[in-house]
Amino acid sequence: MIVITTPTGQIGHQLLDNVLDSGESIRIITRDPSRLALHARDRVEVVQGSHDDINVVIEAFAGADCVFWLVPPNSCTDSVEGYYLNFTRPACEAIKSQGVKRVVAVTSLGRGFSKNAGLLSAAFAMEYLIESTGVSYRALRMPSYLENLLGQVEAIKNQGMFFLANAEDRPLATVATRDIAAAAAKLLLDDSWSGQDSVPVIGPDDLSPNDMAQVMSEVLEQPVCFQHVSGADYKATLTQHGTSEAWAQGLIDMTAAHDGIYDAEQRASQRSPTSFRQWCEDVLKPAVLD
Repeated sequence: MIVITTPTGQIGHQLLDNVLDSGESIRIITRDPSRLALHARDRVEVVQGSHDDINVVIEAFAGADCVFWLVPPNSCTDSVEGYYLNFTRPACEAIKSQGVKRVVAVTSLGRGFSKNAGLLSAAFAMEYLIESTGVSYRALRMPSYLENLLGQVEAIKNQGMFFLANAEDRPLATVATRDIAAAAAKLLLDDSWSGQDSVPVIGPDDLSPNDMAQVMSEVLEQPVCFQHVSGADYKATLTQHGTSEAWAQGLIDMTAAHDGIYDAEQRASQRSPTSFRQWCEDVLKPAVLD
């Protein structure tokens, strides 16, 4: 039995598609089953609710061999680390009480980074909590998601610009969510591993935001420029749109940590297949043309 959290999310829905035809029994946790893809609804067992609810995760983890764990974002929380840990504590209780054998979780590159890294530090705290259960564990370690750029489709389409708080000329490690889903599916369907280890998943490109703008321009056949925004301006924009002070600061601290936090693992890791150009062709261009 495989249990999947966030089955309608960016990673979760692709992961679910990857394992549906595996022959394994699949159980999902979702607040809103109506958001589940039509082709999946009759092929999975549904536990309705949130996976920060002890009763929900106890029901979902009963008889489970492997769990895919992802803490969904919550831009309204007053404490980023508190949110991650409060979300994960019930799962850890259920992992132990229900005898879950293996857990695959989405986290970040850079564990062991000595400075505050905002949302990334909260993800690392989540990891320590999961590991403390003694369960066999694989940490899928990620850099920035390419899909984060989809929040700027209108600016790319109408202004020919995208905005980040990252330096314009420093390479930015990224990954496509479909590669994360593929790596997760491989681990969930492999019952031979044990112990606790990490699996970096990093895209093949080391492009700066300026380089990304050039690729976008070529793929979209229209000029696209990158505009750097200061941390203060980025934070102000976030809070004006309803993001909590804590979450906005967590994003700022995470962006600041990009200058070095990924470097060691990035150099040592094999690369996932989806290039930035391919992602622009397959995902960004249809979104811009829609």
